[in-house]
Amino acid sequence: MAKDDKNLNKKPKISPYWIYGAIIAAFLAIQIFSGGFGGSTGTQTRPAQFLDYLSKGDVAKVVIVNKREAKVYLTKEAKEQEIHKKTKPNTILPSVTPVPNYKFEFGDLQNFEKQVNEIISSNNLTTELTYETEQNVWGDLLLTLLPFILIVGVWIFIMRRMSSGGSGGAGGQIFNIGKSKAKLFDEKADIKTSFKDVAGLEGAKEEVQEIVDFLKFPEKYTALGGKIPKGALLVGPPGTGKTLLAKAVAGEAKVPFFSLSGSDFVEMFVGVGASRVRDLFKQAKEKSPSIIFIDEIDAIGRARGKNAMSGSNDERENTLNQLLTEMDGFGTNSNVIVLAATNRADILDKALMRAGRFDRQIYVDLPDVRERKEIFEVHLRPLKKEETLDIDFLAKQTPGFSGADIANVCNEAALIAARKGKKAVNKQDFLDAVDRIVGGLEKKNKIITPGEKRAVAFHEAGHATVSWMLEHAAPLVKVTIVPRGQSLGAAWYLPEERLIVRPEQMLDEMCAALGGRAAEKVIFDKISTGALSDLEKVTKQARAMVTIYGLSDKVGNLTYYDSSGQSEYGFTKPYSEQTAELIDKEISDIIEKQYDRAIKLLENHKDKLTELAEVLLDKEVIFKDNLEKIFGKRPYDKPETISEIISNEEE
Repeated sequence: MAKDDKNLNKKPKISPYWIYGAIIAAFLAIQIFSGGFGGSTGTQTRPAQFLDYLSKGDVAKVVIVNKREAKVYLTKEAKEQEIHKKTKPNTILPSVTPVPNYKFEFGDLQNFEKQVNEIISSNNLTTELTYETEQNVWGDLLLTLLPFILIVGVWIFIMRRMSSGGSGGAGGQIFNIGKSKAKLFDEKADIKTSFKDVAGLEGAKEEVQEIVDFLKFPEKYTALGGKIPKGALLVGPPGTGKTLLAKAVAGEAKVPFFSLSGSDFVEMFVGVGASRVRDLFKQAKEKSPSIIFIDEIDAIGRARGKNAMSGSNDERENTLNQLLTEMDGFGTNSNVIVLAATNRADILDKALMRAGRFDRQIYVDLPDVRERKEIFEVHLRPLKKEETLDIDFLAKQTPGFSGADIANVCNEAALIAARKGKKAVNKQDFLDAVDRIVGGLEKKNKIITPGEKRAVAFHEAGHATVSWMLEHAAPLVKVTIVPRGQSLGAAWYLPEERLIVRPEQMLDEMCAALGGRAAEKVIFDKISTGALSDLEKVTKQARAMVTIYGLSDKVGNLTYYDSSGQSEYGFTKPYSEQTAELIDKEISDIIEKQYDRAIKLLENHKDKLTELAEVLLDKEVIFKDNLEKIFGKRPYDKPETISEIISNEEE
């Protein structure tokens, strides 16, 4: 039996090339026997010339084809004549049927027959006149089948391209549409990012490092009866380093790391998202211990039941349901940890956020002054900078900047230095980069009338004067009347980094913001549209005081802020019309009170305001030193260096 099986296995397999060869051979045979392949089908001539040849006796046979074409066969003697030698057929392949010497088309059949018969009878010729009806069976069949052949061919081509991979990887294949698009990083992958590259974020980094430690040494934690967390959610503003932390985990964890985005689950086909979730967790379990990282998880994790619309919303909910099942479905010893990142945690589904799915929420906040210094040190490594560059100063000059913003500042400073032809990046380049990013591009060629320029100068001088006089207003860095971005002038401040804000601090900031319009009123007794951004800022701040922070005595200790984001979907206000009137009046009273306060301040220091504005008109850009010459030393200045800030905090 074994020998028979071997013989059966040795039978030649039918190759598609054999089929192609047989079809080509059959086609060639048909053409050869029909005399229509590779050879001449007769030299084209005219009816008058044919009649001349016929009258001379050179024609042996005339075949009338389909009553409209004549094929002419010459006699042996005529073929040897010089005039007819060119009509000998030059066939590439042999033909069974004879090939005509001449061919032509005629008009009316009866007239043609009459002419031919008259010449034959008058010259006593033996020329044979016959009739044939030709049908191109294969051509007609081909024309009939051609549309179907094209459709089948295109379909086979598309299916082969899709099934063979194409350019979309496993997820782009038509038969693998439900496969996960996750990119796998393992210990052999060349991932250079480590925790050393993640500056700042001490608390978040510790949490993530512990997750890596769980997978490396699980016995250390399970020996006491503890369970390894199933998931951790990285939450924070954009650019704070959530994805960078995940890259560091991929570089540090010597376990398979599956990385993908929340939008990778979304597809136009129904059920694909849920299928990809199943496939992702199946792969992760097979390679456990492993880590799954889902970036921008809010693409599929948005809270369910927010609207009654069907369609794509149902598909997204199916994907989320499958993710919920998978995260709570595998056992505690499967050693698969899910990391996810989002900057919109408020809209995520509560079932996704519960313990047992995402056991930990790691908040990645904007860096403080110390963390910014560490981030600057990381991004300054590849730059050719001056040795005297003060990193403490740079960290202090960039409050509210995220890690991505700081990286952009460093890159922009290098570009500015290169544009100026410098050999190294210095302090001024970084200051210019901060101005460029915050304020926009300088527009020195913008056409401004002298009157407008004077109004802008007094407006900015008003901001500077009021902020200099108030204790809780942000200290001034510089003032400029050079147009930048959409603004005609700007005053740059260095706000104090506060964790809690008191009412007097907010009121001082509002008064400083209204100093520009107040200066226009005091000097020109007119106001303009130049205070739009100031009014927007002040109105938002006053509304927040009244409706969010409960800092209004008339409204009381109430807040109408909804941290869950549910109120975004409603069309009703959480208070009555009477309360709405009270809120509007209270907001207006707060703003007008600070506006009157700014006017009184500027009226008391009108001479110094005018002096500052004249200096600003002359130099276009002034700094803190110019204000000290006019107003004297500011008594409210805070510590300048990071070490002083740290020592004050410790005290």
